[in-house]
Amino acid sequence: MEKQTKKVLVALSGGVDSSVAAALLVEQGYQVIGATMRLWSAPGCDQENRCCTPETRSLASELAEKLSIPFFVLDEAQTFRSIVVQQFLDGYTRGETPNPCVTCNRFLKWGALWDYAKSIGADYLATGHYARVLAQPDRPVELWKGQDPGKDQTYFLSMLTQEHLAHTIFPLGELRKTDVRRIARERGLPAADQPESQDLCFLGERDYRDFLAEYAPEAVQPGPITDRAGKLLGQHNGLAFYTIGQRKGLPAAAQALYVWKKDIANNCLIVCPAEDLGAEMLRVTEMNWISGTAPTGEFQAEVKIRFRAVPALGMVTPETDGSALVGFEKPLRDITPGQLAVFYQGERVLGGGWIS
Repeated sequence: MEKQTKKVLVALSGGVDSSVAAALLVEQGYQVIGATMRLWSAPGCDQENRCCTPETRSLASELAEKLSIPFFVLDEAQTFRSIVVQQFLDGYTRGETPNPCVTCNRFLKWGALWDYAKSIGADYLATGHYARVLAQPDRPVELWKGQDPGKDQTYFLSMLTQEHLAHTIFPLGELRKTDVRRIARERGLPAADQPESQDLCFLGERDYRDFLAEYAPEAVQPGPITDRAGKLLGQHNGLAFYTIGQRKGLPAAAQALYVWKKDIANNCLIVCPAEDLGAEMLRVTEMNWISGTAPTGEFQAEVKIRFRAVPALGMVTPETDGSALVGFEKPLRDITPGQLAVFYQGERVLGGGWIS
């Protein structure tokens, strides 16, 4: 099949990355269709969900007109609320620090949006993520880091499957952010100078603590702060407001204190000095292996336990229940339940799962 007959649905956010992705695909001869999703935002927010405000929808529509491609708006508000937002709330209620962007990618972009793409006969889904897909004959499709080390987004894509990746195009994978801005300006794209959004999209300008107080009040009940021996040191305002390794907001002491653990059963925040922080072992559940098959036996990999974390070398042992154990030579301070642990070998992503 000739490239010109390949149909690609591009997820348009109104931002510069997805705009350039769409423009490049048009230039490469694909049959491009643009789509954006209308997502849920908390009632009373100063603005709509940042991923789909009237302004961003207008920019996406303007881009589609400039590129002469069809453009659709899909209403996925209820799906977003029932899956992404609910998992966010449930995670905090369990004492975790959830990562809703990973859930959104898995269930909205490569869920609802990919389902729509297939329904209109599209061969591929394309996004503005900084990542690369490597496809070779008779081998599983591989996910590789984007060429721009400062923008690589494979951490958020590590839960994608072979079926997803075989039908995904990342047009920006070989580019740096500076290149993307330049391309957008050279082509006069509407979003060329659009700023990037950094916060949780469904909160608008609202503080996440106020959001949790309204939608998950059980996660923000005051309780005791103790040391590891059980000595009472003060009161916390809700376990959801703290994360492992955090120092800010803890009682003053002769020695700086950090969050060591959340005791959900007793609504207790347990703290410790810096030298007691960290663990040399973690368990990862709901593992997604990019190849589609779990490795046999233990292996060495670079492990990222947060998006901005420096990868740490670890020995990974896949378990028969779909989990994995990871051991490190030195204790890691910020192992946080609810975040992803993603495994890399060089530029290649091996897979990822949830830290438990």
